[in-house]
Amino acid sequence: MSKNDKDDKSGRDSHYATLRRAVRDAKRERGEIPTPDPRKNRRKDAAWAPPQLQPDQVFLYGLHTVRAALANPQRKLIRLSVTQNALARLDMGDAASLPCPVDLVQPQDLDKVLGPDAIHQGVMLETQPLPVRRLEALKDSPLLLVLDQVTDPHNVGAIMRSAVAFGAGALVTTQRHSPVESGVLAKSASGALELIPHIQVSNLADALNELHALGFQTVGLDSEGPQPLEETLAGDKIALVLGSEGKGLRHKTRETVTALARLDMPGEIKSLNVSNAAAVALYATRMHLARSRS
Repeated sequence: MSKNDKDDKSGRDSHYATLRRAVRDAKRERGEIPTPDPRKNRRKDAAWAPPQLQPDQVFLYGLHTVRAALANPQRKLIRLSVTQNALARLDMGDAASLPCPVDLVQPQDLDKVLGPDAIHQGVMLETQPLPVRRLEALKDSPLLLVLDQVTDPHNVGAIMRSAVAFGAGALVTTQRHSPVESGVLAKSASGALELIPHIQVSNLADALNELHALGFQTVGLDSEGPQPLEETLAGDKIALVLGSEGKGLRHKTRETVTALARLDMPGEIKSLNVSNAAAVALYATRMHLARSRS
């Protein structure tokens, strides 16, 4: 084989690898295939330590996450660090047309900031957190999702994505024992962080009572709930309340909600991850609300 033949073959292989990667990334952004768990099968760099971020500083990464943040007028953008290839895949014009300064970098430059576990896809956006929202910022929506100290940012991000998919008007969380805005949460939400009000409350029981005053039925999901969710839902304004990954709903929350309900599952497994349970409950509630309007 001649040198030219080898060069041609190498070029073709590189071209096809780029195409396969672009197709795979597009499927991940649409939710058709899962994003690999960064905690598995990744090279560990014992020397890497996360940078010390200021309270008003967040690093977002991943194509879909960054694209959504750039398009959000409520975002205060600081700087975009991006590879030449990722800039083209963002499909938002050239660097001069973007709404913040742009640095062209190599993938290893982003690894140094984000660490070896971050699937950054060649793009990182330095930004300020979104404005803090309170319950008075609630949208006029018949469907809300409330989290009682769900702590895993991967779960909260996935829940946020489901909440947007099913048209929930807001995600309500506690100020304490809930993840702050971060690259991990935003990546797990895959753009949803920019699309739904994230309302933080200091006292969840007080917030639930405020929702009652606004006409919401609050339904706590509990594996020992007296009735299936479908038989519990009532009215045309509903807030679903889900508890933490291990302990579930706290005692005070269980006492405060309008009703407790369970997700009936006919299979051998009787419990779901909180993000999966949220998606099932949102679907069932959306169907109830559609019937109540008809």
